[in-house]
Amino acid sequence: MKHILIIEDDPEIIKLLEIHLTDMIYTTSKALDGEVGLQMALQNDYDLVLLDLTLPTLDGVEICKQLRKVKNTPVIMLTAKSEEIDRVLGLEIGADDYITKPFSIRELLARIKAVMRRTELKPTTKDENSSAIKADGLFIDIDKRKVLLEKKKIELSPKEFELLVLMASNPGRNYSRSELLNIIWGYNFDGYEHTVNSHINRLRAKIESDMANPTYILTTWGVGYKFNEDIAI
Repeated sequence: MKHILIIEDDPEIIKLLEIHLTDMIYTTSKALDGEVGLQMALQNDYDLVLLDLTLPTLDGVEICKQLRKVKNTPVIMLTAKSEEIDRVLGLEIGADDYITKPFSIRELLARIKAVMRRTELKPTTKDENSSAIKADGLFIDIDKRKVLLEKKKIELSPKEFELLVLMASNPGRNYSRSELLNIIWGYNFDGYEHTVNSHINRLRAKIESDMANPTYILTTWGVGYKFNEDIAI
């Protein structure tokens, strides 16, 4: 049974979410305070976090930033704000999706199922009989969603992991930013190509020893990004 953490300061919204999530056979935990919610998210293994942007003591942006430093739990951000900057910010700090209040429960439930489905799906590798990718000290275990660099575990967010697996599975193939948005985010975020840049930069910061001269994720000028085919095994 999937376990969802709700970090939201409106008791009525929490009650509504608990009713519908329970009906879908999810279990839920809740926090009405940002600091409490962050500690719960860090200390427990949840399948997904529903995270309000505006919270007492600690806002959703900071919670997501802190969580992404150590865990890859999928996050859907909830907010009453509809400005583009908030949507971009939510995606760029590592949220997997974003929905604006007031929202349709049906739409939110569909988003939850989509994020969980994408998290559970095994990306296709060039070798259908292999669930691992190796490249110059980098080891990607697709089944276990685990990444090792020189035998040291690297914590990636779901989107960072999916980006890495997609490109590492197809070394040398050039992906435009709009392609990566459509493939990894699951639906079209037209105009949000810089979100890809932010995720690529965070991914590089975790796996590259020299950000200025990357070994794994290369920039193809005028196109987008590719995985270095010269090091692929």
